[in-house]
Amino acid sequence: MFTGRMKMAEMIASNYDLILMLPRFGIALGFGDKSVKEVCHEANVDENLFLMVCNIYSFDDFQPDDDEIARIEKHQIVEHLQASHRYYLDERLPHLQHHLDRVADGAGNNSGEVLRRYFADYRREVQEHVRHEEKNLLAVKNGERQMESHLKSHDNIKDRLNDLTQIIYKYVPGKRLTEEMMELVFDIMQLSRDIEKHAQIEDLLLAPPEDYELSEREQEVLALVAQGLSSKEVADRLKISVNTVNTHRKSITRKTGIKSVAGLAVYWKLKNEK
Repeated sequence: MFTGRMKMAEMIASNYDLILMLPRFGIALGFGDKSVKEVCHEANVDENLFLMVCNIYSFDDFQPDDDEIARIEKHQIVEHLQASHRYYLDERLPHLQHHLDRVADGAGNNSGEVLRRYFADYRREVQEHVRHEEKNLLAVKNGERQMESHLKSHDNIKDRLNDLTQIIYKYVPGKRLTEEMMELVFDIMQLSRDIEKHAQIEDLLLAPPEDYELSEREQEVLALVAQGLSSKEVADRLKISVNTVNTHRKSITRKTGIKSVAGLAVYWKLKNEK
């Protein structure tokens, strides 16, 4: 796990996706050999939150404990999530649009128009999701209530992106734009990973287990895990990615406090006997 004593440059070098976190925290490049702690201090950034986000983005098995989460003020989490929303809407989606337009131009009139309509619908869905989420974030910031779990709606957004990658590299003609298509697919996959981690941060940091029941999707995952299915088998059954299944399993563990498959099987049985 990353710590504040590590050099910032070494941490970024271990996972280049983390460079996308810096502007969301207002951290500029050019930090030389300074440690994470020093860079965070100079940028007036909560070191605990920054490290927690970087660890969540980098390690699939990372699970912050309740004491670590309690040390972070809710308004700082909210500000980070809002910065992520601006990044998606103002930078990544326009960037993807630029690549997609070039691919659509090379794919022919019919295929190109279908791609453009699909992506336009997707952008509207993301914008609507963000508007809804911002209302919840504002409530959290004002101390009115806790965040609702949005993993299921994040799944829909992520699945739409994954569908787009399948459509592009399987069914869109465009031999003259192979590199452009590959870059577009790569960027979509990166955004998909980002959104998954973003959802995990929300669920871990803004939805304490004692205040929330399992979501509908989490109950579906729990039922299959309790029957002895592996994460891959659950993913195939529910038509979602293995990473998404693992994210739900972490959330289930956090909300129930139960880690073993045997324990989850007993919990599921008792829950359904009520």
